[in-house]
Amino acid sequence: MKIYIAKSMQDIKDCYPVMAQLRTGLKKEEFIERVNRQQKDGYILAFIRNKGIVVTVAGFRIIENLAHGKFLYIDDFITDSQSRSKGYGDKLFDFLVEYAKKEMCKEIHLDSGVQRFDAHRFYFRKRMVIISHHFGLRIAK
Repeated sequence: MKIYIAKSMQDIKDCYPVMAQLRTGLKKEEFIERVNRQQKDGYILAFIRNKGIVVTVAGFRIIENLAHGKFLYIDDFITDSQSRSKGYGDKLFDFLVEYAKKEMCKEIHLDSGVQRFDAHRFYFRKRMVIISHHFGLRIAK
């Protein structure tokens, strides 16, 4: 299993069908625009293909703040629903850990929806722990 980094527009487009399973309200055109815009700020889209088809995707960035120092933040992490439990997610997560080490990060962080129980089991298995509550406030237009 080889890990790829999205460098071309085609790579980004190929990641959309899997990412859409996580970001269900995101249309393809908006996904492409956002990835392109976020890449300018350090967002990286990594993925694995099986027989030419993307089966798992992670969007991440390196961040530094006062609370945690330098860390890798996983914005998005999803394996195609038909490709789960085949080691793809493990391989991509392990890649992210190694990437964080090479970048001299102290930690890896992510937020996960409270309803995503299967994802939580995966993160616990990968030795992640719950360290905080994430709060949000929608600002009406």
